[in-house]
Parts: sequence; C-alpha cells; structure tokens
Amino acid sequence: MSLKLYGRDPLRMFEDVFNDKVSPFFSSMIAPSFKVDISEDENVINIEADLPGVKKEDVKVSMDDDVLCITAERTQSEEEKKKGYHRIERSWGSLSRSFTVGENINAEKIEASYDNGVLKIVLPKSEPKPKTGKEISIK
Repeated sequence: MSLKLYGRDPLRMFEDVFNDKVSPFFSSMIAPSFKVDISEDENVINIEADLPGVKKEDVKVSMDDDVLCITAERTQSEEEKKKGYHRIERSWGSLSRSFTVGENINAEKIEASYDNGVLKIVLPKSEPKPKTGKEISIK
C-alpha cells in the first residue's frame, strides 16, 4: 500500500513547484544559475554563458589553479502604473558557476568579452607540463 495525498505521492509533492518548466521563479531561488555552452578543440576551450539582464560591470571571471569561476550580480526592478493600481517588483541575487578546466590552460592568455547578455571566454591550451617522477627506494 502506498501513501497518497490527494492522489499524489507526498514525497513528490513539491516536484511541480520547484520544476523550472512549471515555476522558473522558485527554481531560480533554489539554484540561481545560468546556462553555459562549452566547446573544445585542440587549441582552445570556448565557454559561452547566457547572462540576460546583467550589466558587464556586474560580471567577474577568475581563475584559481585549474578552476574557472564566473560570478554575476543581478538586480531587476519592474514598475507598472495603470488606472487603479501601481505595482513595483524588485529582485536581486548572485549567480555563480565554476568549472575545473585542467592544468593545460595558459591562464595568462585567457580572453573574455561580453556583448548583449552573452559572456564569451576563450581559454587557450598550453603544452601539458611533463609530470616529473622519482623512483623511491625501499628500505
């Protein structure tokens, strides 16, 4: 016998509320993120991040060791005045994505550009650093 509440499994009761196809508002509150496309060839890794409504000065890209981090601050304000009512809505929040890109990236030559809500990052590859090994004697 399975437990049902109003014809629904109680363990799945919030599935529709937090599903981004049903409610993008709640989905973005739980996991604020943005869409990213990543492609790679023998010379570079290309990353394109969709950040609609975010100003260029509110986007930061950093590289620490072999982790690339993209962070953005989003603020939106919407005002509507019509006969009989005045509505103002505001939302804000931080967005962040991090990617481990590997040790063979030339961090000094990374390029980033931002145009019309799309951040493009080009990570040029470098020659893999030879791993140095050492034979250890057993005593």
